[in-house]
Amino acid sequence: MAQRRSQAQRPLLTQEQLKKKLEVTNFDPNAILRGAQLTVVGALRALQNPALFTSEHYKQAALAVAIGIAIRIAISIPIVGIKISLWFLSFIFNFEHATWDDKVVNGLDFIQNYVLQVPLFLMTLMRYVTPTLDNMFMDSLAWVDKTYYAKHEGQDPNTLREAYYPNLRNYPTRDGSTHSKSTAEAITMFLMRFGKKAGISLAVFALSYVPYVGRLVLPAASFYTFKSVAGWGPAGIVFGTGIFLPRRYLIIFLQSYFASRSLMRELLEPYFSRIRFTKEQKKHWFHDREGLLFGFGVGFYIFLRIPLLGVLIYGIAEASTAYLITKISDPPPKPAESEGFPASQQEWRNKHEFLSMSLFNLDTGSSPNAAQVTQTPSTQGTSTGIPDEPPPAYTEMRPR
Repeated sequence: MAQRRSQAQRPLLTQEQLKKKLEVTNFDPNAILRGAQLTVVGALRALQNPALFTSEHYKQAALAVAIGIAIRIAISIPIVGIKISLWFLSFIFNFEHATWDDKVVNGLDFIQNYVLQVPLFLMTLMRYVTPTLDNMFMDSLAWVDKTYYAKHEGQDPNTLREAYYPNLRNYPTRDGSTHSKSTAEAITMFLMRFGKKAGISLAVFALSYVPYVGRLVLPAASFYTFKSVAGWGPAGIVFGTGIFLPRRYLIIFLQSYFASRSLMRELLEPYFSRIRFTKEQKKHWFHDREGLLFGFGVGFYIFLRIPLLGVLIYGIAEASTAYLITKISDPPPKPAESEGFPASQQEWRNKHEFLSMSLFNLDTGSSPNAAQVTQTPSTQGTSTGIPDEPPPAYTEMRPR
């Protein structure tokens, strides 16, 4: 009896376990702030690259604006079709005092832009049609290497990080998820991922209208989403706040979070298409950098919503990701020496050093594996392994 009483009085969670549950390690505000800062710094660094202002990239910029216009038209077609149908129906039924027709049009527009994230889907689909974004990432990575060594000229090479571009460009490219060179397979997997997310989003959106319990659906979905990412504390705050927020704003918040994660997955594809991570390794890689990637992704997601120019900004985001990758990963080894490299990258080694830096001093830190780069036949020039002249544009990428 006494034993049962002691078991009944035993707390469900000890103080240490509760502290661990409420602990925010990978999603703290400082990491999110640094990610947002890297959005601006990375964009400025990318725009300083003269290789982006070639005639070829001007053509791509003009094409991006044209695609942006086409995306807006494609998104508007269903809405315009419904408006035309309602206009014809107005000759049969009297809509003068009705408001449901406006609600239908506005509701469909909201579902397209926020629930299904159709604009982002159409923009990310371009990666599987043309290698332009991959080329932009590699060109920008070469530029980041060059500016880094120019800024630290005269310093001891042993204290500087190794170059990223010379080795990474020699890796064969495959789809980051399927590790396949098949374009059809890569597109199929992308469509399946988007279809699954769209289906879940529509289901949650529909369940939120169920009487009585519908009010708790979106807060519960938010809690479940943030619990595994940010911990129980922030998830509880999101749940409590979500109960009082209007449905529209809670959907925008939740879908913006999912969209920024999807955006980061696509922006990092040029890196993961070369460095072969297993599914579990890739999951751990993202989890250890969750807060910073969210800040970086949501910053560009906001800019991507600018009408017509969103596709152009997507290109800038891809170029900025090259700068980001030099802050959250080690320089890749040569392809022949890459065994074990993905496993070593699951943990962000210089995480604490980077997050404790001054907000205005991001470029002073060295790589976690700072070492002198030996000169190879493929990288003639300075002792750092970076060519004296800007490297040629990366054009040997095959469309996946």
